[in-house]
Amino acid sequence: MMAAAVLALYAVVAVVVLPGLLSRSAWAERAPRMAICLWLAACASVVASAVFSALAVAIPATVIGHGLAEFFEACADMLSNGVFLTSPVARIALAGAGLITARATYCGAAIVVRAQWERRRHAGMLNLLGRHDGELDAVVLDHDEAAAYCLPGRTGKAVITTAALRSLAPEQVAAVLAHEQAHLRGRHHLVLAAAETFSRAFPHLPLFVRARGEVARLIELLADDVAARHHPRIHIAAALVRLATGRAPAFMLGAGGETALTRVRRMLSPAAPLRRRERIAGLAAVAFLLAGPAAVAAIPGLSSFLAHHCHNISIF
Repeated sequence: MMAAAVLALYAVVAVVVLPGLLSRSAWAERAPRMAICLWLAACASVVASAVFSALAVAIPATVIGHGLAEFFEACADMLSNGVFLTSPVARIALAGAGLITARATYCGAAIVVRAQWERRRHAGMLNLLGRHDGELDAVVLDHDEAAAYCLPGRTGKAVITTAALRSLAPEQVAAVLAHEQAHLRGRHHLVLAAAETFSRAFPHLPLFVRARGEVARLIELLADDVAARHHPRIHIAAALVRLATGRAPAFMLGAGGETALTRVRRMLSPAAPLRRRERIAGLAAVAFLLAGPAAVAAIPGLSSFLAHHCHNISIF
């Protein structure tokens, strides 16, 4: 029961405390990819902790102590004998674990299905109204609003409006399309869908709400950095200024939007990249967030296993 209590306490505290800690990370804009991993790992660790806490309550550690084969046999016996059904605590714990898992799975599937439907509909519109420009490797859409965005998916494509082509210099067009290609190559829509899944499955919880907004912002910073490897930052900044008011359609990723002007300052005043020690610390934090809940949940079973086979060994 100690492991279950630790996991439950962590889930409750982390969902409130982690948003503040991660938001104050001074190096997030210096390493957006690492920051994205940390936000998603934090969300996953809270959900995993809640599920493992419930399972730790429902499944006694002694059941695991006899070995893997005996563990599955004992679980089958417990189910067939109705032990779970007659134990209110275990029944509630299992129901809670199942509800959390089902909720996250349902919301994730709903987001993916809705996004695919919207993108297929938009792709059909682009086939009718847009034209592919081989030189730009993008679809040009006749529209009065200056905008550039990408249509993710297996046949992903970058889209730019005629208004954007009129207002941007050729080198700026190349820079902004490199930003959109970075979204497509990096499959950033899947990353955003993961953050959206946590936010929709567990609404109003600070960590998941904040993660959704931060991941969306950091994805744009990451695409800017990828584009800056091949294009001068001044060109990216100039393009962002002109596209700041442009908005991408639903379930698309666009170069403009609310974060454009803050990204301009970042492009013009780039921060130093992370040092090796900082990168290692970030990777260690991601690993701890992902592996920590499973490790804590496994300690009682491992202790029981060692005690059963070594008699005098106990670690928990």
